[in-house]
Parts: sequence; C-alpha cells; structure tokens
Amino acid sequence: MTYTENVRLALQSIKSNRLRTMLTALIIAIGLSALVGILTTLDAVKKSMTEAFSSMGANSFTIRNRGIGIRIGGNGSRPKPFKSIRYEDALAFKNQLQTPATVAVSVWASNGGSTVKYNTEKTTPNIGVQGIDENALAAQGMELSLGRNFSKQETETGTNACIIGDEIKTKLFKNESPLDKVISVGNNRFKIIGVLVAKGSSMGSNADRSVYVPLLKAKLINPNANPSYTITVMVPSNDLVENIIGESTAEMRNIRKLKITQPNNFEIVKSDAVAQTLFENLAFIAIGGVAIGMITLIGASIGLMNIMLVSVTERTREIGIRKAIGATPSIIRKQFLIEAVVICLMGGAMGILFGIGLGNAISLLMGGSFIIPWKFIIGGFGLCVLVGIASGYYPAKKASKLDPVEALRYE
Repeated sequence: MTYTENVRLALQSIKSNRLRTMLTALIIAIGLSALVGILTTLDAVKKSMTEAFSSMGANSFTIRNRGIGIRIGGNGSRPKPFKSIRYEDALAFKNQLQTPATVAVSVWASNGGSTVKYNTEKTTPNIGVQGIDENALAAQGMELSLGRNFSKQETETGTNACIIGDEIKTKLFKNESPLDKVISVGNNRFKIIGVLVAKGSSMGSNADRSVYVPLLKAKLINPNANPSYTITVMVPSNDLVENIIGESTAEMRNIRKLKITQPNNFEIVKSDAVAQTLFENLAFIAIGGVAIGMITLIGASIGLMNIMLVSVTERTREIGIRKAIGATPSIIRKQFLIEAVVICLMGGAMGILFGIGLGNAISLLMGGSFIIPWKFIIGGFGLCVLVGIASGYYPAKKASKLDPVEALRYE
C-alpha cells in the first residue's frame, strides 16, 4: 500500500473523530505556540536592539559612574556605584581629551515625572527632562524633524531653549508648528527651537516623551543636588576605539585625581558591549521559553499517545479485516504513525501561526518590527513530525501486532 493511500485512510479516520482530533491538535498547538511565540518575541526584540545600537554608532563608548546594571539570573547583585561624575569633571574631560573623537555630555534633570504645558493643553506627568550639549543628539542617534540643534554657546550659558520629542509636539500642538512657542516644564519656561524625529522607546527611555534642555540649564534646575553626568565618546574609526579608550581612561583618572595604585572609580562601556550583555541575558529567557514550550509539548505528546491507544482499541475489528485481506504489520504500523503525524502537523500549523502572531504583537507593542521567523517555522514543523512519531510509535506497534483472528472476533 502506498503512502498516499495511508494518508487518505488517516484523514478519513481523523474526519470521523473531529472533536477528539481537534482537541488533541489544540494541545499540540498551545505547546508549539508558546515555544514559537517566545522565540519570535526574543528574535524581534534582538533585531530592534541591534537597530537601536546601530543608530547610535558601533564606534562609541560611554563613561559613567556605574555599570549598565543589566542582569538576569545570577545572584541579582547590582554594580557598585562610584562617586558621581560632576559637571566640572565632564566639561574638563570634553575640553582636555586630545584625540580625533567627538565628546558628548548629558544628564537627566527629571527621569520621567514632569508635566509639559502649553496654553490649556498639557501632557501626562511622564515626561523626562535631559540636559545635553551640542553633540549629544548625534551620540544618542537622534535626528531633528523641525528646527535646529543647540549651539555650543547655548549649552554653556544655559539659555531657556529646548528641543521636544515628537509625542509632545503631537499632544500639545496638533497641526500647529511648535517652533518658537514657549512651554512650561514644571516651574520652568522654555522656548522650542527643535523637534525630534519619532523614535519610540529603547533602553528604558523614550525620546518621544522627553524635553532636551542646554546642559548648564539642566544643572541649574536639577532637583538632585549631586547628579552624575554621562560622557559619550564617538570615535571616527573602529581601529581607533581601543587607543582612545586608553587615552580617555588616563584623562579621566587624572581629572578624578586617582593615584597609580588606585583602581578606576568610573566605568567605561562600549556600545556593542551593552548590546552583547543584553543578548546574553536574553539567552536565559530563551532557555526558559524553550523549557516551557517543551514541557507543554511533552504533555501534548502523552495526550496524543493516549488518543492513539484508544483509537487502536476502537478500531480493532477494522485492523483485523485489513489483515485478513492482506495488510502486513508494516502497513498497519505506517497507517497509525502517519495518522499521529498528520494530527501533530495540524496542531503545529495552528500553533506556529498563533505563536508568530503573538510574538509579533508583543514586539510591535514594544516598538519593534514585524518578522517572519522562517527557521522557527521549519523547526516547528520538524518538531511536530518528531512528536507525532514518538507519540504514535507504541500505539502503531501495538496495532500491527494484533492477531487477525482475535481482532475479527472483537466486539
């Protein structure tokens, strides 16, 4: 008997037990959708982060008073914070670093708790206020859709000018141009000189919901008496990165007045190192997702095996008739195996479609992009075939070994 005939018989059997088949396929679908959904989400997040770091430039590094603090698993300890990098330290570093690199300085004056007002319109109190110099927009991978950037003089004199995110523009000004308008941010008033291109949320901050003010102005309005400034160094060529990190380390140690025997009391983190740390931590989540999906699939395979054993019992007489007219144990075994694989593939198709939809929906909500994970689709169908074979082998073997005389007498 050909495989085509076996598939036809398997489909007839499935059709005659629609409810039981659909419930079994649904269990397979749930297990596979959990697996594919988690892996698709992680793939989309990884792609989004790669794009975010690429926009910031691979040839850059950041100097701050503590590590990036991204940790999943392990003992959960956080990096030890060193003493703050002061405004004077940051400016001294910027002015004294004698390398072909561009230095940007920034500081948060309010990390997401401010309200912006314009006439009768106002935002929700979730606006961040960041002080930046003339190089910080480029260092953070941001572009202007309207207006201009701060000049070096404006950042050093602390004028009441600001650049706003796209979401603030949409909320407060609708179709009106925001340029040269005066807004209130908390108790301070600023004149808008620029609007950023919409970017979305990344790395825990949202440029669309932020107001950027000159660096000195942020120092004057900052409620934190001792904020720590962040220094970003953009290097023109990847070949120069390590050399400039060495010179930056020496310059920063000199500014911080560290003795030769003292360790660094600041952290230098390359932009690609941040990405690698995130990707390593995502691997832990991936392992957890695979474990959850596999456990569900194991449960589904046990359920499928039980269904197939019941099917063998119910179809004992049918098996006896087929053996009586010449069907060999091999043919019987193939029929039941194919039936189990077909049920798994039905559930797999549903699970893969639902998993991809769920994963991409979460990705889009997080500001990521839509992806079609071909390797997960192919791997998912391959896994379905393996589950079908593993679950159907014992029932198929049992069916193939039935005695035809006893099977024909079975009621």
